[in-house]
Amino acid sequence: MSLTLFDLSGKRALVTGSTQGIGRALAQGLGAAGAEVILNGRDTARLATAAEELAAQGVTVHQLAFDVTDHDAVRTAVDGFEASVGPIDILVNNAGMQHRGPLEDFPADAFEKLLQTNIASVFHVGQAVGRHMIGRKAGKIVNIASVQSALARPSIAPYTATKGAVMNLTKGMATDWAKYGLQVNAIAPGYFVTPLNKALLEDPAFNAWLEKRTPAGRWGQVEELIGACIFLASSASSFVNGHTLYVDGGITVSL
Repeated sequence: MSLTLFDLSGKRALVTGSTQGIGRALAQGLGAAGAEVILNGRDTARLATAAEELAAQGVTVHQLAFDVTDHDAVRTAVDGFEASVGPIDILVNNAGMQHRGPLEDFPADAFEKLLQTNIASVFHVGQAVGRHMIGRKAGKIVNIASVQSALARPSIAPYTATKGAVMNLTKGMATDWAKYGLQVNAIAPGYFVTPLNKALLEDPAFNAWLEKRTPAGRWGQVEELIGACIFLASSASSFVNGHTLYVDGGITVSL
């Protein structure tokens, strides 16, 4: 009985930004738990490659290419998929970007791009998918937040603002949609080995600081986020709503 709570067989999950990094790992993990997976990205070639690799592992894979920052394109893609293939039962809003630089010189266009990619996309895709979930009185939405939802560090103030907004939008989504049978929660990763963190991974000084600063004493591996995602995407979390689950090796609980 206890293990069946985490079984995603018969469910269909859309993971935005899922051709690499965290999104790719979460898509693979949801597929291994039994879900059909809908991969998303803007680069159709990379999307096709990722789909082939997941399909080779026995996962049922769909491809849905759209720009998460384009409200109309998102709505068209989601509505079209629901009409032609079937319900999207699980949404993981993972698409995101980073831009580092001193705040006093931070480019305005980079700030706007961060806002659109990291937070507006959660609204666009969440609303498009959520409308269908509301009609079915069921659905799971998992937004990818960050330790920067609660903490700041030099050179990433705009990113920190967007991830704080993701956490609070998660609360708002849960407040509005829990009455319709939806559970909306967030995962806040700490420092993980991903392409987004390439510059930090290659910086010996940062690595030394991170290993000392994190109680676990190391970087996280993307596979270590899968369990949290399956929990929040499954019936095991049927009364969990508006929560942000930190998966960070203890960095947010220790000075």
